Amino acid sequence: MSDQLLTVRRLSAGYGGVQVLRDISFDVNASRVTALLGANGAGKTTVLRAISGMCNRSGEIRFQGRSIAELEASRISRLRIAHVPENRGTFVDFSVLDNLRLGGLATGEKSTITTDMDRVFTYFPRLAQRRKQTAGLLSGGEQQMLAIGRALMMRPIMMLLDEPSFGLAPLLVQEIYTILRAITKDSQIGVLLVEQRAELATEMAHHICVMQNGRLIGQGSPAEVAANSALHQAYLGG
Repeated sequence: MSDQLLTVRRLSAGYGGVQVLRDISFDVNASRVTALLGANGAGKTTVLRAISGMCNRSGEIRFQGRSIAELEASRISRLRIAHVPENRGTFVDFSVLDNLRLGGLATGEKSTITTDMDRVFTYFPRLAQRRKQTAGLLSGGEQQMLAIGRALMMRPIMMLLDEPSFGLAPLLVQEIYTILRAITKDSQIGVLLVEQRAELATEMAHHICVMQNGRLIGQGSPAEVAANSALHQAYLGG
């Protein structure tokens, strides 16, 4: 079986009459992290939204060999593509347990919810300690842990992570990234990561895609991208 999970070719996307992405092409492999880097407004979040079926798009998007470019967001999610948005998307009035249960129900496999929840609590013991607490009362870092935990409850084949470090203190950022590394090491999950902090992305990613003004201007290994001064300037916002 091929390690290639996601194939994106000539992807264009936008909102209403405004085009944001133009002719984007890249791949995501199993057990590997692909990072999208670029300055604010480069179109990174729109790439994730296009893959998830959350905006207008054209071009080819294939997941495990199947075209998903015409599918609605709910059907794409059922293929076990878990999207963790920048705003985390947790249900703030629900408890930690209920948020996790909802993630588990998305797969339609109720029998595995307890086992999957135990796995989430192994990665995120803070959530186990706060399992009955309302999500809206969690700290920002704990809410991010809950968002990732809920995604794991889907037994994802691929995760789309949008700015997991956003708004968090440095120590919490390091904690979350340490856990993300463990998750990718322990599983066959492919990860497409959007991260404004380039140093975090380059430490974790196996492959880097650099975006500028809605276009993909280069890609390669972290070392290859760092050695290219034009790409380096682009993702630093220069």
